[in-house]
Parts: sequence; structure tokens; C-alpha cells
Amino acid sequence: MYDIFSILLGLGLTIGLLLLGLHIAIAIGFGGILLLVLVEGFGSLNAIGFILWGSLNSATLSALPLFILMAEIMLKSGVSDSFYDGMSKLVRRIPGGLLQTNIAASALFAAISGSSVATASAIGGVALPRQKADGYDSAMAAGSVAAGGTLGILIPPSIVMIVYSTFTELSVAKLFMAGLLPGIVVTAMFMAYIAIRCAINPTLAPKLHAAKRGDTVRGLREVAPMVGLMLVVLVTIYRGIATPTEAAAIGAFVAAIIAWAIRRPPLRVYVEAIFNSVVTSAAILMIVAAAFIIQYAVESTGLANALTDWVVGLGLSFTFFMLTLFVIFAIMGCFIDAIGLVVLTVPLLLPILQSYGIDLIWFGVITVIVVELSLITPPVGINLFVVDSISKAGLATVIRGVIPYFGIYALLLTMLMIWPSIATWLPSLM
Repeated sequence: MYDIFSILLGLGLTIGLLLLGLHIAIAIGFGGILLLVLVEGFGSLNAIGFILWGSLNSATLSALPLFILMAEIMLKSGVSDSFYDGMSKLVRRIPGGLLQTNIAASALFAAISGSSVATASAIGGVALPRQKADGYDSAMAAGSVAAGGTLGILIPPSIVMIVYSTFTELSVAKLFMAGLLPGIVVTAMFMAYIAIRCAINPTLAPKLHAAKRGDTVRGLREVAPMVGLMLVVLVTIYRGIATPTEAAAIGAFVAAIIAWAIRRPPLRVYVEAIFNSVVTSAAILMIVAAAFIIQYAVESTGLANALTDWVVGLGLSFTFFMLTLFVIFAIMGCFIDAIGLVVLTVPLLLPILQSYGIDLIWFGVITVIVVELSLITPPVGINLFVVDSISKAGLATVIRGVIPYFGIYALLLTMLMIWPSIATWLPSLM
């Protein structure tokens, strides 16, 4: 029989520390250690070293710092600026002008960065000042950047999917491919929404200046390096030429060459990119390590099995169970970041998902989409603050701009429930 008092105390400490604003790794780690001591005594602390080694000694996680380094090189070198200029030349004829560029550039940059915050920051820093000067509607501009940034954890490579695969022991390559088609679909839906809104109300997006001769060729030339880097990473993974870690290493090397060829950045730019990658990777890996501690403690209590028996005993239909999860994830996402949400919930949910016979690759895509929604959930979604800090338009304006994208994501979730093959088709071919 599991000790309900110990569970409530350990999880209560975790939630309390999170609400106090402590780093999520510290909050989860202390909660896990307290729960472990309450259940198995102080002697159980000897197991922490083995837990940490087992959690971080992972070939899957070794890809994470390399993907982050690849994105940092693109950001620090300024290649992302010329990439945005190239995208604006290619999509200028679609109603919405530079608003369409925000989405298209975010989708492609997401395939390099793997991070929603990095995508929103990179694209927003280039796009929002220019669109403000050109007289674009502030809410539409801010909303398109904030929502476009969420594509960073759906379109591969995705940092959140790497973390998810660590807990589910799934192929990270198959998870990457599972997110690709839904990412393309939601990108097209975002662009269609902007085109319809701007066709109905042209004042939202002023007409761009007439295209100059050769703009399309110049645009392709400026976009080609980023697209080439994306293809190098994804094709080598999909074709089985390289593991995700090897593909990440190749991608980081190619990114360094591209940055040197286009911008000739000084050595300090590469040093800053490496330093930022180390800091970001360390923060994420601390969360993962802390999550394994609390997972081990929870398994020791028998809570996971008891929770599975209880949920199955309720006799919930598959649809109602999934809708309940959506609501829980949306609420938790208001207080916990994307990676924290995954590491806290997935280990507990895993036995329940298996009892329902749910495809874990499909559920990984669903989880990422719901986590994406939490990034733009008012009033605490992190992308809202990132975009507000760049645009200076006010948080209320940013929120007003992102609200329509909730409906688009809801439609995507509905499509995935009805046609799961949108997520599972590409992985099934590997």
C-alpha cells in the first residue's frame, strides 16, 4: 500500500517551491529527495548517485547540447537576419506580407533551433521593429511571432521530444519524424488564417513595395543555407545515415561553416555560442536528473500502479480521457515550463497510456502540441513575455494577437484524434 501522506508531502514541497519561483530542477529535486527519505529512509540517499548516472548516461540526451549549439551559432552569427530577409522576398506576394514571413521563417528556423523561446526571440528581434515602423497591426504582428515561435518544439529537431524520448525509451528519430507533418500542417493553417484576415481587412498589413527584379533569386540565395542545414540534419536521420546525436554534431559543424562563409564572425561569437549552449544544456539536464529522482521515489511508493488502477476503474472513454488530459496540461502549463511539464507528467502517465493501448509516438506529438499551447497561454505563457519585451506593444496586445491561434491548435488536435496517421505515417516508413 502506498503512503499517501509521504506522497502528498513530497509532491506538495515540489509544487510549493515551484510557486515560490525556484528553479524547476531544485523544486523537483528537493521534492523527490524528501519523498525518497520518507518512503525508504535516509539509507536510500545512497541510490541518488546511481539514479543521476543512469539518467544522464544517455545517448539520446547527448544530442541535446549539439542541437542547442547549432541554433546558437545561427543566432549569434547573424545568419538568422539574412534568412528573414530572404523569406520576406519569397512570400511577399501572399496576403499578409511580412506577417506571412514571420510564420514561414519561424517554421524553418524551428527546424534549426528546436526551441520555441529561441525561435520567437530570433524572429521577433528581426521582424517586430521593422513591422512597427511599416505600420503593421501590433496585435497581428506580435501574435504571429509568438504563435510562430511555438513551432520550435514541434518541427524537428525538438528539445522537448528528446526529453520525452528519454522517459518513454522511444526512438528519438521516429519522434522527430512524427512531428514533421503536423508541423507543416499547422504552419499552413497559420498562414491561411493570416491571408484570410488580411484579405478581409487589408489595413492590418500594408502592401509591400513592388518587388525588384531578381528578388526571388536573392531570396532563395539567402534562405538556401538555412534550408540546406535543415535538410542535412533531417535527411541523415530519416535515411538512417546518422543517429540523432551524429546528425546534431554534423549540423553544428555545418552551421559553423555557414556562419563563417556568410558573416565572417570573430572568434568570440563562436565562444559565446558554446558558452550559451553549455549553460542552457546544463539547466535542461539538471531538470531531467531531478525528474528521475522523483520518478524513482514515486515508483517506490507504488503510486503509479495505484493511479493506473484507479483511472482504468473509472471506465473513462478514450476521448473523455484525452480531453481531461488536455485540460490538466493546459492548466499546469500556466505555471511550469515545457520541459518541466513533460518530466513531471509523462512518468506518471506512462502506465495509464499503456493500459489504454495509446501509441506513445502519437501521444508524444499530442503532448508537444498541448505544451506549445501553454507557451502562449495568457497571462503567463513564456512566449508572450519574450515577444512583449521585443515589441513593447504591451502584454494585452500580444495576448489579443495570439488568441486566434488557440482555435487553430484545437483544430489540429481534433484532426490528430480523427486521423492519427498524420503523426504516425512518416515514422512507420522508417
